[in-house]
Amino acid sequence: MKLVKISSLVLVFLLAFSCKEKTASTGETVSEEVKTGGDIKTEEVSYGINGVTHRSFAAYNADLKGPLPVVFVLPEWWGLNDYVKGRTKQLAGLGYYAVAVDYYGEGKVVETPEEAQKLSSHFYKIRVDAKRIFDAVKNKVIITENADHTKMAIIGYCFGGAQALNMGRLSGDFKGVVSFHGNLKTGIRAKNSKVKYLVLNGAADTFVPKEEISAFKKEMDSAKINYKFVDYPNALHAFTNPDATAVGKKFNIPIAYNKEADQKSWHEMKAFLAEVLK
Repeated sequence: MKLVKISSLVLVFLLAFSCKEKTASTGETVSEEVKTGGDIKTEEVSYGINGVTHRSFAAYNADLKGPLPVVFVLPEWWGLNDYVKGRTKQLAGLGYYAVAVDYYGEGKVVETPEEAQKLSSHFYKIRVDAKRIFDAVKNKVIITENADHTKMAIIGYCFGGAQALNMGRLSGDFKGVVSFHGNLKTGIRAKNSKVKYLVLNGAADTFVPKEEISAFKKEMDSAKINYKFVDYPNALHAFTNPDATAVGKKFNIPIAYNKEADQKSWHEMKAFLAEVLK
């Protein structure tokens, strides 16, 4: 993959929206702590929006009978790459019908931070488009025979974490929302007290400042939202991504993989999903 050289100031701005990972890996770069189990099947969930075909990626355990609880996986700003597909398969191995959402269309994976920032920032600025994209895949999934639309949750990473929080803020269709090292200040205030939130944050993440955390907690408390906020000591931005350390060194930016935080946050998510989707 060829990456352009950009200034550290630009990188700080870009990383405020998302986190960096290898976008063209030959394998699935995910935590080794959880292995997929059973006969994992994958399928495309496609739908057209404004003349563009979006190709979301679904996975489920074919050994399990009957409709399965649904977990939507919202990717980092790089699009529908191997990393998010690997996470989706992991969730399938846990017994869920998991769906990685294609925001950009045609299963697009971007190559440069500039392109990623350009495409992802559109959904921060025009939030109705983010909801339109998400609702389109949700409407396809709820009529899928392998999916139990009465039990749905969302998880997301970085850009996807912020989008997951917003979808929970905007809709009561979900039992729970999980954000991994995502931005918290997204321009939408929570009003729906039916949705439970789990926010998994790196305590040393300079891209999610303390003021943003305080404002988020105040928002949740004032709306009487059921939420849990977890800070992982010494964890920097992108702590669940095994590629983050190398990328941080390459660009001299404060991001790094943290195995302990990755594993603990995955366990938190597992327990949370098991509870809200039971």
